[in-house]
Amino acid sequence: MTKLKDEVTSLESKKTSRRKFFKAAAATGAVAAASLAMPNISVAQGTVTLKMQTAWGPADADPFFEMAKDYGTRVNQLSGGSLKLEVLAVNAVLKTAEIADGVSTGVVDAGHSVTAYWYGKNASSSLFGTGPSYGFSSQELMGWIEYGGGRALYEKTLAATKLDVVGFFAMPMPAQPFGWFKKEIKSLADIKGIKYRTVGLATNVLQGIGMTVLQLPGGEIQPGMKTGLIDAAEFNNPSSDKNFGMQDVAKFYHLGSFHQSQEMFEITFNKKKFNSLSKQHQDILRIAAEAANSDNYWKMTKRYADDLVKLVKDSGVKVVVTPKDILAEQMKSWDKVVADFSAKDALFKEIIDSQKRYAKVVMSYLLMNQPDYAIGFRNTFGDPAKAIA
Repeated sequence: MTKLKDEVTSLESKKTSRRKFFKAAAATGAVAAASLAMPNISVAQGTVTLKMQTAWGPADADPFFEMAKDYGTRVNQLSGGSLKLEVLAVNAVLKTAEIADGVSTGVVDAGHSVTAYWYGKNASSSLFGTGPSYGFSSQELMGWIEYGGGRALYEKTLAATKLDVVGFFAMPMPAQPFGWFKKEIKSLADIKGIKYRTVGLATNVLQGIGMTVLQLPGGEIQPGMKTGLIDAAEFNNPSSDKNFGMQDVAKFYHLGSFHQSQEMFEITFNKKKFNSLSKQHQDILRIAAEAANSDNYWKMTKRYADDLVKLVKDSGVKVVVTPKDILAEQMKSWDKVVADFSAKDALFKEIIDSQKRYAKVVMSYLLMNQPDYAIGFRNTFGDPAKAIA
């Protein structure tokens, strides 16, 4: 009797093992099928994984790459593990100029870049980050996007450009310096004919004041200065510029410019992929951008300031405030560029008109209400340029 009972138990154990085997095999097949159908989405343990290609990095010291990773961290934290954003450095899959199309066609799920990088497809893109100021900074430009009609016009621009993406904005950047020069620029006459690097509509603006402009990716700027391909350049901020080694090829760092006085990151998602996500995951991607927006700004203004001090004290860089006649000429050039593009592009004009309406109202209030903060600074520390020397 004991022998019979043991045989029955053994048979039942084998049946159970076989059931577990086939159940596991079926599950494995389902995962494999899902992976074939959606290669960039992982469904293991119920986690949706999206791959985001940045225009930055790969070094962890790159502040822009760090900010992209900060956004990914917020997505992962807010989702409680159900949504994971893998952040890839530039050239991991796509080159900088390929990111817009790569996200649109689904080569990668998402991108972290700036709209000026698809300026060649549609000049209107530059108005969402590298356009004219009308007195506002990137903070107010983002306000226009979310509360002044800008988002609808951004989506209209994407449609006109045939970019099949959903986009959010983050990190209202401080105005970009006029940049690095091998000799001090004291007047408008000093910049005539200088070979200079920038991107977006700024190329047209600075060509209009007599500069010869080339558009180069960030990683090619310092080598270009070293070889003489360009005479002067800007990228974005003291920290990134320091990491590129700009202080090794030029010693005059001109702060203050209207060529790119308000810019922020564009975070894009393939529209088909985004629409396939749950409403909760869509909200997380949007809200994480808003959260990263504030944190990036707070963190980086401190880092930029600290690195500016290091450039001065450790590398002998001379900080120069850009002469007012150059700033005035930039504004005149902006007026001409805006008029020329508006005359031949109805969408461009529509965006400009919308920005002007917003700026006229919002900046009237802010400019009248805000005291001149420079008075407060000088009262305590004196001349800002001498304060960091």
